[in-house]
Amino acid sequence: MAALVYLIPAALLLGGFGLVCFLWALRTRQFEDLDGAAWRALHDDHDDRLKDGRD
Repeated sequence: MAALVYLIPAALLLGGFGLVCFLWALRTRQFEDLDGAAWRALHDDHDDRLKDGRD
């Protein structure tokens, strides 16, 4: 039971920190362009590397 005295406040602090981080991400528009990031990950830039002489 004594461990709950430490675990409950720690869980509340971590949850609050996660909520603050999520709200910060919403305010800085981190979730605006979800499709753009997906297309950039799939974009094949192999041709660009061959132009520069890199393989």
